[in-house]
Amino acid sequence: MGREYPDRPYLGVGAVVLDDERRVLLVLRGGIPMQGEWSLPGGVLETGETMVDGMKREIFEETGLLVEPVRFAGVYDRILRDSAGKPQYHYVLVDHVCKVVGGELRAGDDVREVRWVAHRDLAEYKLEEMTEKVIRDALASS
Repeated sequence: MGREYPDRPYLGVGAVVLDDERRVLLVLRGGIPMQGEWSLPGGVLETGETMVDGMKREIFEETGLLVEPVRFAGVYDRILRDSAGKPQYHYVLVDHVCKVVGGELRAGDDVREVRWVAHRDLAEYKLEEMTEKVIRDALASS
C-alpha cells in the first residue's frame, strides 16, 4: 500500500521545536506531497517505534538535531484531496513541543532547507492554517 490514495491513514509524528529565543524550527519539504512548502519537521511512525522514539528519529533525520519532548502538543488530521475531492494523502499527526539537546542543524532526509523562524516572521512562510495554529498554541503555552 502506497501513501498516495491509501486504504487507511498513516500515523505521522512531528514536533514544534523551540529554541531559547522562542523561535520555531521550520523545514522546506523536498518530496511529495508537500514539496516546496514550509512545515514542521516530522514524518511517518515506523512499526515497533514508540511515538516519542519515532518523533526523535524523524527530527534528527530531517534537521540533524537531537530533541526531547517538553509536552504533548496534540493530534491533528492532515487530509490532502485531489481535484475530484478524493483523499489523495491522509495522515493523523501526533505532535510534541520539543527542546534541542544536541546535534548540529542541517537539512537532511527529504528536506531542502531548515530554518529558525521568529514568531513575528511566520506569515512570510505561508504555512498551512493548521500548522500555524499548532505553532501559535505551542508558543502561547510555553
